[in-house]
Amino acid sequence: MPESPNRSSSGNARGGGGGGGRGPSRGPRRARPGSPEGGEPTLESGGGSELSEKVVFINRSAKVVKGGRRFSFSALVVAGDKHGRIGLGLGKAVEVSEAIRKGGEMAKTRMITVSLKDATIPHAVFCEYGGAKVMLRPASPGTGIIAGPKVRAVLEAAGIKDILSKSLGSNNPSNVVKATMEGLQRLRTREEIYKGRGMEIKPKKAAVAAPAPVAAPAPAPVPPASAPAQDVPPPANA
Repeated sequence: MPESPNRSSSGNARGGGGGGGRGPSRGPRRARPGSPEGGEPTLESGGGSELSEKVVFINRSAKVVKGGRRFSFSALVVAGDKHGRIGLGLGKAVEVSEAIRKGGEMAKTRMITVSLKDATIPHAVFCEYGGAKVMLRPASPGTGIIAGPKVRAVLEAAGIKDILSKSLGSNNPSNVVKATMEGLQRLRTREEIYKGRGMEIKPKKAAVAAPAPVAAPAPAPVPPASAPAQDVPPPANA
């Protein structure tokens, strides 16, 4: 029995043009924030300039309204030139990319200078911010950056290559990063300390070579001792 035209037309409408009866396609899926399609949060982007940006943490907050929930994002961004200048910024927006852009601009406008000694820090420092506690210690060349992901982001942006660190207390990303920034601000080199005290660094004197030892003259030979004279009795009286 031939199929009725009404049934065939309804089948085409439901199938969406041969879609197997599943309805029309809804288009490509939206990428989640933080995925490779939506942008990697920890990706460094220099933007063609000398400053490099790195996203430390992205937080999502929701506001419940009558129609549902509205999401907003905040991005904690660190920017630095890897030569002792570093800045920190917190950007907030409805989209992740916009929050990262705002955080990067804020970090670039709040740059500070950090005192370094070659590829490490001049001395050890212990700093606190809120419940976070961070300890930083200088290390010998070749040690690398021994730190967690949040502290490492700040140290790499500042240009430090050899350092030992330990994060104590709270693991709040914002407090840990701010404690690290405060510790780097406390660093002082030897020259800066002497200059603040009104003293001059005296140049080191070159080591003077010790004179060669002079050979002592050989002692004169001692003559052999003569035999002691024997007592001769006086002559007897005649």
